Amino acid sequence: MNDTNSVLLIGRLTRDSEVRYTRNGSAVSSFSIAVNRRRKSGEQWIDEVSYFEINLFGKAAENLAQYLIKGRQVAVNGELRQDRWTDGEGRAKSKVFIVADSIQLLASPSDSQQGPKEQNQHDYKSQSKKEFFQSSYEDEQSYDEQPDLMEVGVF
Repeated sequence: MNDTNSVLLIGRLTRDSEVRYTRNGSAVSSFSIAVNRRRKSGEQWIDEVSYFEINLFGKAAENLAQYLIKGRQVAVNGELRQDRWTDGEGRAKSKVFIVADSIQLLASPSDSQQGPKEQNQHDYKSQSKKEFFQSSYEDEQSYDEQPDLMEVGVF
């Protein structure tokens, strides 16, 4: 049986997206979202916030940059990735983030008190992983490899 790595989140951007480019010219957009949840502790409800880093690749990264602004509510469908590296002092470091397969624009920042409006909902799909990685790397490399996000400046 194969393992599953799938994430679906709905939250609001905590900062505007930043678009950078790999050495081969492929776009990488990075942004973070806050996802709120409520849980009951005894008789009281407690609000908690979790923050997630998101990376979007390819044409979708370029096309959505102007819409991925702080406060915008989005639905993100993607998978978890873990980047590992050694810092300048020889310590092992890692960071877990989400690689988006698709982004759905929901409420704009000004709609924060209202539900999503019909005209604000748009669904965008990232390049397939195979298309992105084939355009970003030599043909002999596997399309399952991710770009070195440290070099792109995402981390």
